[in-house]
Amino acid sequence: MSPSATAPVDAQQPPSPPESRNGLDRFFRISERGSTVAREIRGGLATFFAMAYIIVLNPIILGSAKDMYGHQLDGGQLVTATVLTAAFSTLLMGVIGNVPIALAAGLGVNTVVALQLAPRMSWADAMGMVVLAGFVVMLLVATGLRERVMSAVPISLRKGIAIGIGLFIMLIGLVDSGFVSRMPDAAHTTVPLQLGADGHLNGWPVLVFVLGVLLTLALIVRKVPGAILISIVVMTVVSVVINAVADIPSWGLTTPEWPGNPLASPDFGLVGQVSIFGGFEKVGLLTGVLFVFTVLLSCFFDAMGTILGVSDEAKLLDEKGNLPGVNKVLLIDGIAVAAGGATSSSATTCFVESTAGVGEGARTGLANVVTGGLFAVGLFLTPLVTMVPSQAATPALLAVSFLILSGSIKDIDWSDYTLAIPAFLTMVMMPFTYSITNGIGIGFVAFCVLRLAAGRGREVPVAMYAVSAVFAFYYLMPALQLT
Repeated sequence: MSPSATAPVDAQQPPSPPESRNGLDRFFRISERGSTVAREIRGGLATFFAMAYIIVLNPIILGSAKDMYGHQLDGGQLVTATVLTAAFSTLLMGVIGNVPIALAAGLGVNTVVALQLAPRMSWADAMGMVVLAGFVVMLLVATGLRERVMSAVPISLRKGIAIGIGLFIMLIGLVDSGFVSRMPDAAHTTVPLQLGADGHLNGWPVLVFVLGVLLTLALIVRKVPGAILISIVVMTVVSVVINAVADIPSWGLTTPEWPGNPLASPDFGLVGQVSIFGGFEKVGLLTGVLFVFTVLLSCFFDAMGTILGVSDEAKLLDEKGNLPGVNKVLLIDGIAVAAGGATSSSATTCFVESTAGVGEGARTGLANVVTGGLFAVGLFLTPLVTMVPSQAATPALLAVSFLILSGSIKDIDWSDYTLAIPAFLTMVMMPFTYSITNGIGIGFVAFCVLRLAAGRGREVPVAMYAVSAVFAFYYLMPALQLT
């Protein structure tokens, strides 16, 4: 959302004279940035309602997966972990970074953790790798390498990674909702997926999903603030009513029933359940490093793009397009990644939905204090969150997928095939191989090979060659009998 498309913001008004500024104003530099306390509060509310769907979706994505021992994470504990980490990270970014950029468990990276890491190790091991990724992010910031590493990957390939994650999220939403399902092996067909459970759309739960998709997209088209959250709430109410009056054999992971008392004490059982290096014992050093690298990439590029994008919308960039004090912001982002692993809520990262708050006038970290405070209140509303069925929540995945594609696909240079083809391979291989790692690796390798084939090998940064070599070796490991 561009500020120019919203109600006028008094960004051009001169700051209040120093004598009229109170301590809150001076600390957050509210008047200096042409904002007011009222706008910051309004912006914080808008950001929360735009991204609060993560409280529902993150537990569904993580809670539906099993680790190598068949263990699943508890839904109530996941809600607590998700909300706790979002509140902590968002407040930290507001108070220390003083930017209106909220954080929560990242969609996409939680899929990496649930579907790629956990099946190969224990949940504690998987979350330990997320913590390691956070430490690497902090190390890159401390050494000044994060910004330099960012420049090594072409913008088209970075956008291809974002789009691939968006398509992957969409496929997961379609499968988890029951809109599509895996063809049984007994069917003896090369077609892997089918519509519904038997080639047709049957049952109330699927209808809830379809209506949820239509409602979500209609609200987005009408630019209704908090469209995704509104759709989730409405379709949850519809699901509760349907479940009460109809005989539903199964809703899947969550049955929509009123919990009685909507309040409950938070369950911190997952906090600290981490094994930092245990995953390497399960999958080996190279695979473990690649897993950490995949989590790092998923957080790294998404966060960098979001930070610059939201800051640009808020008019916080200088004349050179840089964000003053960016290293503090990047460091907090690294702390958030590690904190997400430490609480078993997956990596926490910056949310592009923060533009909703910016559109309402937010310009400082005070908006984050409001958003983080609302997340903290959510710690005591776990029963309400855990009654949301996947059919009511997964339409958000399709909406987020669309928003990722619409915001990224135009930035790919389709005229340069050495960029367009790797970006294309990256975005399609993620959903088609059901692996974010494969998509990134194939895209990187293709980029290096095509640039060499075009006689432009010197244009490829050394870092890209090094990373692509690691991925190529990773793909050759089975043939070399190293796995």
